Amino acid sequence: MGQKIFNLLSVLGFTISTTLAVIGVMAYTRIPSMMKLYLSEIKLELTETILDQVPVPKMPELPKTTGPAIRSPF
Repeated sequence: MGQKIFNLLSVLGFTISTTLAVIGVMAYTRIPSMMKLYLSEIKLELTETILDQVPVPKMPELPKTTGPAIRSPF
């Protein structure tokens, strides 16, 4: 009876350690791409928020004609 309990505990320990190792490898390989995605979303959201809060002046129209040349004072 005791041997069965120890065997069960060893199988459970192996299963848990294997699962944690697989989760660690997956997290290590996926975190950089997830961080890039989240950072790009945050940058876009911050840009939109700042542009909504800060008024952007409208560009004036370019003149259709210009005046005469300015004379040099020399």
